[in-house]
This record gives sequence, C-alpha cells and structure tokens, in this order.
Amino acid sequence: MLQGIPKNLMLKARILIADSIGACILGATPMSNKKFNIAVVGLGFGAEFIPIWQKHPNTTCYAICQRDEKKLGTIGDYFGVKVRYTKFEEVLADPSVDAVHINSPIPDHGWMSIAALKAGKHVACTVPMATSIADCKKIVELVKKTGLKYMMMETVVYAREYLYMKELLDGGKLGKLQFVQASHQQDMDGWPNYWPGLPPMWYATHCVGPVAGMIGQPAEYVSCFGSGTIRKELAEKYGSPFAVETAHVKFKNTDVSARIIRSLFDTARQYRESIEVYGSKASVEWPLVEHDPLVMHTAKLPEPKIPKAVKTPDFAKRLPKSIAKYTTQGVYDSSKKTHLSFTQGSGHGGSHPHLAHEFACALAENRAPFPDAKQSANWTCVGLCAHESAIKGGAIVRLPAFTH
Repeated sequence: MLQGIPKNLMLKARILIADSIGACILGATPMSNKKFNIAVVGLGFGAEFIPIWQKHPNTTCYAICQRDEKKLGTIGDYFGVKVRYTKFEEVLADPSVDAVHINSPIPDHGWMSIAALKAGKHVACTVPMATSIADCKKIVELVKKTGLKYMMMETVVYAREYLYMKELLDGGKLGKLQFVQASHQQDMDGWPNYWPGLPPMWYATHCVGPVAGMIGQPAEYVSCFGSGTIRKELAEKYGSPFAVETAHVKFKNTDVSARIIRSLFDTARQYRESIEVYGSKASVEWPLVEHDPLVMHTAKLPEPKIPKAVKTPDFAKRLPKSIAKYTTQGVYDSSKKTHLSFTQGSGHGGSHPHLAHEFACALAENRAPFPDAKQSANWTCVGLCAHESAIKGGAIVRLPAFTH
C-alpha cells in the first residue's frame, strides 16, 4: 500500500501506531490531560455510564438528556449532574458539550448521530450504528469531512471473554486462526415497542464485532438463511418472518471466515452472547450454560485431556484506577436499580469502563477509536446485508464499498 518505504521503517511505523493505540487501553496516561464534556442522551442503559464519565481522568459527565422530566430529575439528583435537558436539540445547541453519548432507541441512532456530527460534536453511540445503509454512509462521510470522532460502543469487543481470547490469539497460543463464530440469542418479548418483530440481523453487531475483531479485517460479503417463523403480529411489524437468522461472512485479505447466529423471538434459549475461536494449536469455546467457564481445546493431547475449563481473567488492570471497579459491578449503590445488562450478560462482560476509556483516550490523543466510523459501518452493514440475503433465500450480498 505504501510503496517505496523500506520494510524496517514500515515495521517501526506499525509498532509506533500500535503503541499509540494501545497505550490508553493498557492504562497508560493519555497524551493530553484535557477534560472533555460528555452529554449522556437516554438514561436507561445510558445511566450506567454516568459515574464512569464522572470519574475518568479525561472526561466529565457535563449534561444528561431524557424526555421524561421526572426520570431526568431523579437520575440527575442521584448522580449530581446539574445540566439537564429534555430535548436532544438543546444538547446540540450547548457549546460546552464536546461529545454526546447516545443511548436512545435503535431507530434514533442514525439521525441523532448525523445531527450531532453536523452540530460539531464527537459521537459515542450504542449499537447498532443505524438501521439503514444510507445512514451509515452519511455518518462515515461526516466523520471524514469534519474530522470528528465517532465510536459505536460495541460491548462485546471490550468484554473480558473477548479480551482474553484476543490476548491468546495475539500471543500465538492459539496458533493460526482457522475459524470464528458468535451467537446472540435473547427473548425480547416485553421490551419497548420498537423491538417486536425486529429482523434478528438488524441487531447483529454483538456477533459481528467479535468475529471481525478477531480476524482483523473488514467483512466483504455475506450469505444468510432465515429459519422458522415468528408470530404473525410480530412478523407484520417489519415484514420479517424469521425466528432465527444464520449468516456466513467472508472477510477481505484472509482465508478465515465466520458464522453468526441471531434470534430475538419465539426461540427457546437462555440469554447467550457467545464467541468461539478456533486455532491450529488451541481453540476456545463458549459454555452452553451462562456463567459456566470457557472451554479450551488443546491440539495433540490424548483425547480425554484435550478439553479444559478455563477461568476468564478480568482486565480491570488496563483501566485507570478511578473506574476499574466497574468491570465487576454496576454504578448504583442499590442492586435493585441495576440495569438488566447486569442480569443478562454479566454487565456486558465488564465492558462499560473499557468502552468509555477507549472513547476518552481517542479524544485526548486525537486518534480514531476502535471501532471507528468505517469499522462501525462495516459491522452494522453485515447485519443489514445479511437480512437482505435471508429475504433473497441466501443470495450473496456484498458490503458497500464505503465500509472497507
């Protein structure tokens, strides 16, 4: 790609880039001591991040935004946040806001991110990036045009299980990577009104993110099959009949492909957000029952000794001490107030402070976060293209060029 540059200089450049990106993740002091004012938009799941932003050395939780004034007041008083808004437009009009952390309903992610970037604000947004390829493209274009930072706050690529598997892979303990798969199965009955009947792959980044992160390349094309049917009243919402969608994903510049599985309704399964990675020397599989240990399979051992249960370490050591405790506990004093993510998914694998830390460091060091806008678009569009493929009976659908 960069012709004419000696290999030794290229290697040094890669090491420097890797060091600058990894410095903050490993808990080193960012290159800037500046504090950025974060506005948290949406105070359901979003409230879990308030004290993390308050206690991170590079951020303040400057403002919160919630349409329900009573809820806004209760949470504002609980966490001591003085600047409060009931309208998103008021947040964007406040010149003191440096960045918005969007935790609104899924249909609002696209337009809110676009509006925030146009208003000159950095954006951290919960998944998915958007529900249309057009909105994903617009966000990527705005980031390129403005130089602002955008990060899709994909929990799984900062969960302790992912970090452990990635550490094993990068350290050579798994050998050559051969295959990766991920599943996300959840019963969404009773959730807010935009969930019923949602095509499973429209919310696939918890599967796509970890396989793409392990492989280290953007997705190129996908083939997906729908299976089974959901209740008629659910299927009519989005015109999607499938109970389960299963996709194979081809990635660029690699011989490794991945499989992802999603279900949201009418499929009996305990909550599962799994990653499984297969290497030539060793493989790691997710347990069948939540909270059981991971299983490592080591090649060339006597058959009974191949599998071994392994305890996943916590990675709080990579974080500033002020937020390290949030890898294992919620942000409220009372467990009764803890968000559902701490019941289903063990607090998203301790990912919340890692996500905030990565975004804060990207701002402080003036670099792209992981995942950045293009990566976020690629991961989101895998799901959108996969559903399109399922509707077409498994036809190959290529990812838009702007995502890779």
